[in-house]
Amino acid sequence: MATNIKKLPDIEQVLSGNGACGGCPSTMALRAVGKALGENAIMLLTPSCAVASMGMTPRLGYNWPAMNICFATAGASASGVVQALEILKEKGRLEGEVPTVFNWVGDGGTYDIGFQALSAAAERNENIIHFCYNNEAYSNTGVQRSGATPRNSFTTTTPTGKKQAKKSMALLMLEHRIPYVATATVAYPGDLYDKVMKAKSLPGTKYIEILSPCYLGWGFDMEETVSMSRLAVQSGAWLLWEAEHGKIEFSSPTSGLIEGKSKRKPLTEYLQGQSRFTRMLKGADADQRIAEIEEDIEREMAFMRERAQITLI
Repeated sequence: MATNIKKLPDIEQVLSGNGACGGCPSTMALRAVGKALGENAIMLLTPSCAVASMGMTPRLGYNWPAMNICFATAGASASGVVQALEILKEKGRLEGEVPTVFNWVGDGGTYDIGFQALSAAAERNENIIHFCYNNEAYSNTGVQRSGATPRNSFTTTTPTGKKQAKKSMALLMLEHRIPYVATATVAYPGDLYDKVMKAKSLPGTKYIEILSPCYLGWGFDMEETVSMSRLAVQSGAWLLWEAEHGKIEFSSPTSGLIEGKSKRKPLTEYLQGQSRFTRMLKGADADQRIAEIEEDIEREMAFMRERAQITLI
């Protein structure tokens, strides 16, 4: 059972007064991550909302040493920091526990622009944690499509709806045979906290992807961030799972859906709450488009159900 939110540590690594939007899921998720990582960590950020909201250096909105790096280089940059820390430790110039090195990167810097460097770092099994806070678009630059954008969703570069299904990034990382891969979302902070604690305890490359509903990009009211995140899981549009050394385990409430012990909430309830699907729902082919998304969800659930039966590492 996931840690109760009331029992999370009081430590706060996200400082008050940062420039994030009200209800920003990235900031909400980062608060839970900070409670797990603690103060002894080094943060790397590619261009994203998290960079835009952190403030002007040397006054930062995050209570870690933070490095702004190029869009495509999260994997390579984090690898360099890890190696530098190892050298300092070997030479006796770094006392105490070596800091946790982690990337805080959006889906654009993970699924698309940053995938090559991240894949290379995972192949080398560098001792880093890569967090992808996934708002399913390039939200910071005006809401363009990314590899994480779901089918039939409106963005400024898919005005009639994206035609392709989203990429299965967490599964791609799992196929790198790294020690730990997990998915999470802001509606279940205890689950996210536990997964970060586990990732922190394991050497090698760890990947955690956090669904982060952006009310500006998705089109819902600010105060509905958590409820929209919860509905994504309950409808099956986002699956919660973790894989330690290749073995997949499902987290609640996804586990109940996968095992057939509970039913998915209607997909239309999830879609109708977001203006990015408005044109799809109003069109003459609305039923067909909804069916396409249903098919994507059913395929993902069926695949994950079978994939959980095998271990790669």
